[in-house]
Amino acid sequence: MWISACRSRTRWRPRPDLLARTSFRKRFILCIAGALAAIGLWGVPSARAADPQRYGVTITSTGEHAIDASLNATSELLSLRDSAPVSPLGLVARAQSDIDRLKTVLESFGYYQGGVAITIEGMTLAAPGLGDALNALAQGTDAQVTISCQLGPLYHLRRITIDGELPDSARPALGLTAGAPAVATEVLAGAAHLLAALEEQGFAFAKVDAPIAYEDPGNRVLDLNFHVETGPKVQVGEIQIEGLEHLNRQLVLARLLLQSGEPYRASQIERARQDLLGLGVFSSVSVQLGTSADAQGRVPITFQVRERPQHRFSINAAYSTDLGGSGGLTWENRDLFGNAEQLIFAASVINVGGDAATAIGYDTSLKLIKPEFGHRDQSLQLAVGAIQQSLKAYDQTMGSAGATLSRKISSIWTTNIGLAGAQEHVVQQGTSRDYTLLSVPLGIIYNSTGLASPLDDPRHGLRASLRVVPTQSIGDPSATFIITQAAVAAYLDLHALDLTDPGRSILAARAMAGIAQGASEFGLPPDQRFYAGGSDTIRGYRYQSVGPQFTDGSPIGGTAIDTGSVEFRQRIGSNAGAAVFVDGGQVSAILNPLTGSFRIGVGAGVRYYTPIGPIRLDIAVPTNRRPTEDAFEVYIGLGQAF
Repeated sequence: MWISACRSRTRWRPRPDLLARTSFRKRFILCIAGALAAIGLWGVPSARAADPQRYGVTITSTGEHAIDASLNATSELLSLRDSAPVSPLGLVARAQSDIDRLKTVLESFGYYQGGVAITIEGMTLAAPGLGDALNALAQGTDAQVTISCQLGPLYHLRRITIDGELPDSARPALGLTAGAPAVATEVLAGAAHLLAALEEQGFAFAKVDAPIAYEDPGNRVLDLNFHVETGPKVQVGEIQIEGLEHLNRQLVLARLLLQSGEPYRASQIERARQDLLGLGVFSSVSVQLGTSADAQGRVPITFQVRERPQHRFSINAAYSTDLGGSGGLTWENRDLFGNAEQLIFAASVINVGGDAATAIGYDTSLKLIKPEFGHRDQSLQLAVGAIQQSLKAYDQTMGSAGATLSRKISSIWTTNIGLAGAQEHVVQQGTSRDYTLLSVPLGIIYNSTGLASPLDDPRHGLRASLRVVPTQSIGDPSATFIITQAAVAAYLDLHALDLTDPGRSILAARAMAGIAQGASEFGLPPDQRFYAGGSDTIRGYRYQSVGPQFTDGSPIGGTAIDTGSVEFRQRIGSNAGAAVFVDGGQVSAILNPLTGSFRIGVGAGVRYYTPIGPIRLDIAVPTNRRPTEDAFEVYIGLGQAF
């Protein structure tokens, strides 16, 4: 309980203490219940008493969503119902232990005079005939358990005092005011905020004890007292790196912005830790402070790192009814020359079956990534690749090479510029042409999701990008054109609206628009035109099928595109999930988005969440399909659709 039996002077207590006491009480009740059964007071035959008692649980609403959610998450009657069957006697003991547990929930929200009542088959836990009632249930029949919680009056904070020396600049961080509801999480959060403020101001060894709460039941208020020890104000001392195996120590030290002698700030220490993780070669980075400051007021700081395995091998596979199956392998060296250089080789077989492809193809690439290239947070990527694919739109065989310079200008903004070349042979509608393409890709990326990998499951924030690619096509035909494409995806956790638990219900949306300027539709190489349809744009329509078509129904491609999607994702249990979505968009042969034939696809899917990302299965149908188009499409892959 948040308020202990001594009601005049009590402490806010963490939940592990509650669980320890509840466990003891539960064992005590079980012992008594066992003794009663042994002497026949329960009136339940021993064979029946040992059988698992099935039961259903109903928790009546308190009218407060957050409290109801916490009650449901805390009740062992609910959480253990399927995983830990109990006998009739065990059911009563489990219900009894839930009373204290649920009272603690009410107190944590400021309801210190709240009550919890639990009945089984309409009878209180102390009812003399409860054992007979359970015994009378037919084998396999669920006992009905009802939990009712009365909130009672809400307690508020009255006086808030702090013992110990405290800088005036840190005091507002506590964030607690007289008259506010006495909510345990907010009180404990205030203590944590106060400690963080002290650490940010250089008090590396500060301590903020758990507050002492004085209850005044008559006035339904609590008085709080915090004890604070700031300790000395310190500076950054000697910086050490422990745990390096292959990585160049100088690279790691150069990566750190910390300097010995600068004022200690907790946020700067955390930023340094994140900077080391950003190299991509460490599986973990922790920080260890010295036990005390030296005579100059400096505290030594040690970064303890663990290098990831230098080599990684992975296998990937995907399937969709339009592009068929694909499978491949990836080999990676994460530290090629000792300075976190990455060498990545990938090879895949693509278009195995599928109604948008006419033959099996391949896709291979080799990339070398050099971090910290000439500037902090700047990397150079060199890449070569080859692809062969036979699609309904065109057949393509291409070799490419390029270099890209990327710079992270903040935690959420990244810019890049590149130089790329490609030699390709393309066949469309029986016409065969060779193209030599030179381009200068320019881009800027915004990402506030806190996630870097495309396989991660975003729950909040935005991803946005703008890409401009001036391109020169050399030879016959020759052309100069610029392709511009903008995309944005937004994610909203409905917990932010106090509708669900964190991370359980996500509303996601995306939009994309593009335009090709400088050449007509047929002046562009077929693979440089815009197409829609498929998992990346409009699900429910065959890959590349949305947009202008030849008379035989094969795609032409266009010079402008716009698409959008809305998807609702719901977690079910611990590892499963479901999604429903609507995709829409169009492709135009003229230089204006929003001028094509708009197509809409709707669908639903299931998810299975793994440590490396969700496995996705989606089924989508077109709402306004052409007679030659399929009635539905299926997509299976790793990671969310966007």
